[in-house]
Amino acid sequence: MSDSYRSGTLNKTMWVFSLLLFLLVLCPHSSAVSPDPALSMSGDPAVITVGVYVVDFKKFDVQEGTSEVDFYLHLKSGFPITINDIELMNGDITSVDQVHNTTYDKYYRVHATVSTDLTLQNYPFDSETIRIELEPKDLYENEAVLAIDTIKTGMDPSEKIDGWSFVNVSSSIDSQIFPGDGKAYSRATFCYTMKREALSNVLKFFLPIFLIVCISLFSLLMKVTSRLSLNSSMFLAAVLIHWRVVSEIPNLSYGVFLDIFMVITYATLMMVLISGILRIHFTDSGQKERAELVHRVSKWFIPAFCILNYIWLFYTLRA
Repeated sequence: MSDSYRSGTLNKTMWVFSLLLFLLVLCPHSSAVSPDPALSMSGDPAVITVGVYVVDFKKFDVQEGTSEVDFYLHLKSGFPITINDIELMNGDITSVDQVHNTTYDKYYRVHATVSTDLTLQNYPFDSETIRIELEPKDLYENEAVLAIDTIKTGMDPSEKIDGWSFVNVSSSIDSQIFPGDGKAYSRATFCYTMKREALSNVLKFFLPIFLIVCISLFSLLMKVTSRLSLNSSMFLAAVLIHWRVVSEIPNLSYGVFLDIFMVITYATLMMVLISGILRIHFTDSGQKERAELVHRVSKWFIPAFCILNYIWLFYTLRA
């Protein structure tokens, strides 16, 4: 009786244990850690709100096409996120200081060096844009998308770069597809457009060049042989000024506004120089009529050529 009782009890215990194990397998598991919304099966990607507030552009190097930027980065989302989950696509982060830290809301002070795509076609009247481009490091666009925090995005109104003035600050969200995996990433781009100050260019470059051209053109009224040395020295001065100014920009595969301006200047000075040589040649050979013809044609044609081409060039700049 005792053995039979113990055997029945054991069998009941095994059945109860088996039933509990079966129910445990069928029931959904609950985790202590909340699932990542970016990877949820709802079909809607998680939203990461990004704000960038620039406090300082420490340096803008036209030769290298880089700029050192100091800014505050604000990240906010419905799942835990840090700056390690965000990638600066057009530069390198040199240092990070955490200012505010909660699970879903973080503030950082970031120092970075960003690269800039230079558009120097209108140099030295060009406008350039410094960009800060951010992307999620490991999440595709169907998992997480970026959104601009308009309240916490902007730039210190007192910020300036010597020789430049800021004309526009904007931000946008777009998709970037990389050839490697063919999948899209959400990218936030913060743009700071600035224009080169014209007064400095006029005083340092255009004023000396215009004076050189004017002196050379006025020398067309002279009928003395000494004007040849004057025109030669003016031509050399223009070359030196041009060389000093173009040393400030990198080597390019296309011509800029300044190059076309100097081609017109060189053509004008060369024609003045050649007209002086021809006049001296015809005078010394006794062909005074030809020398007078060269003098008459030069003093009208060369100034007209110079002025009309300068007007055309500056008109295309405006257009």
